[in-house]
Amino acid sequence: MKSFGRTIFFAALLFLSFILYSVSASAAAGEKMFYARAERPAPVLNTADFRSVFGGRDGKTLKRDPQGLVREIEFIALPGTAFEIESSHRVAGHLIYRVRTADYPSRASGLFVDSRFVTVSPNPFPKRPKIVPPRETILKRMLNRRGTKYVWGGNFAGGIPELLRFYPPSAALDPGTKNMWTLRGLDCSGLLYEAADGALPRNTSDLISFGKPVLIAGLTAERIAARLEPLDLIVWKGHVIIVLDREHTIESCVNCSPGGGVTVRKSVEVLKEAMSARTPANNYPARTSPSEKPFVIRRWYSSYREVR
Repeated sequence: MKSFGRTIFFAALLFLSFILYSVSASAAAGEKMFYARAERPAPVLNTADFRSVFGGRDGKTLKRDPQGLVREIEFIALPGTAFEIESSHRVAGHLIYRVRTADYPSRASGLFVDSRFVTVSPNPFPKRPKIVPPRETILKRMLNRRGTKYVWGGNFAGGIPELLRFYPPSAALDPGTKNMWTLRGLDCSGLLYEAADGALPRNTSDLISFGKPVLIAGLTAERIAARLEPLDLIVWKGHVIIVLDREHTIESCVNCSPGGGVTVRKSVEVLKEAMSARTPANNYPARTSPSEKPFVIRRWYSSYREVR
């Protein structure tokens, strides 16, 4: 029986090796495409070198920019996210796939996922269903995230504890670094993305034209606030603020409150702050000059609550 068990084990190992080799060879040759599906929340980076981000040369350094953000994180693919595998790479002993997905716009640098987060198949996986939850559910979920830390690329507030196992630090981490290492937190659009079960665009570059415009050009902050409805988006390229009601908004930010993170503020205060540096517009221009800094309000819920 032990001999039979060993035979089965080595046969399975050989088959897995063949699949991994085929993915690499086929993608490189432009032949048959292979596919993947996220089986758990999966971090998607804009670099194949995950270890340079989670550990670096000394094994304990998290790669951060001057603001303390890990810019290599693009988003967290939710379970069921379907990918096409463009190529595979062996980096620091780990198999990394370069992928594309309908859930997120491609990048010139590429999108990369660690193979340990996905299942691979020679056949396409169905796209992840996108069903917008009821309005009150989305609002309640966002409110329940008050106090959650800001994490660039974060759209799964509980984080990904597997990152500590897959990329173990060489020394003990302080609590703040541990949270960042596991992507425990939310960025501005990630707050909405998580609350809406990933049914909406992930980035502000898409949210600026999502839904329908609310006409706000030339209005004061008070008059704009009077036009707001729950789940309207106050948005520009780089940040989004979600309306709770005419008096309040919610957002995840680096420094909009002491300690940053998910914060509720008064809508008029938020609008006045935005208008101190930006101009209210009915639609976001296709192109903007360096001196042109608009913001728009997009209303999407009433026209979008359906399967996409």
